[in-house]
Amino acid sequence: MSVQNTEAEVEFIDKVWTQLRGRLASSIREDFCGTAAASAEWVLARDDNTAIGFDLDQEVLDWGIRRNSERLDEEQLQRLQVHNADVRAVQAERVQTILAMNFSYFLFKTREDLRQYFEHAREGLLDDGIFILDAYGGSESYEEMEEEKDLDGFTYVWDQASYDPITGDVVNHIHFRFPDETEMTKAFTYEWRLWSLPEIRELLEEAGFTNVTVWWEGNEEDSEEGNGVFEPAEHGEACPGWIVYITAEKSSA
Repeated sequence: MSVQNTEAEVEFIDKVWTQLRGRLASSIREDFCGTAAASAEWVLARDDNTAIGFDLDQEVLDWGIRRNSERLDEEQLQRLQVHNADVRAVQAERVQTILAMNFSYFLFKTREDLRQYFEHAREGLLDDGIFILDAYGGSESYEEMEEEKDLDGFTYVWDQASYDPITGDVVNHIHFRFPDETEMTKAFTYEWRLWSLPEIRELLEEAGFTNVTVWWEGNEEDSEEGNGVFEPAEHGEACPGWIVYITAEKSSA
């Protein structure tokens, strides 16, 4: 797993809207927004872009507000709103795109709870709106293991601490290790159900979405590493690990 790449997410939103609607979107809602990093990136992208984010963790929201106040000017900040609220109870102006990134919706562990969230998200979209999610999987996702990634000045550690094959529940942590041999242990902890792509697609359709599409990542020509280019696909590869985008459309009918 890797840290969130908000520039890539904004580029993907533009790609989806260009391919599916022949134009660009201007309004998004970021569910489970945390620091609202994607929302901030969105309002930076174009002068008419607006974003609204929702999250239950006020402390994280406050940190994001401080951080975004350093990145955005006054006019840009006016186009970005964040609220402390349950994404299943949001009452807000409808938008063109809703994002559920970083696998955050995996916290819903029953089909009923996840379907109800998807239904509420659909209600929050304009008539030709598009819901965009990500998901992860692969054979290594079921293993209890650590994966390290060297970043600028520290090592990012994705720790798959436990997996229950009967319930599908997983517990994952993120640690940060530093050159002086200190470590920030369990900087983040995620307790999820590891949903499969067929389950997610079925629940989106049950919630009323149409044209539910998985966007699969291509590979670099000289390696098996992902190239960051996602395209619609009906079939995938049995990779040890993969990340995909999913789009689900709200029909105007």
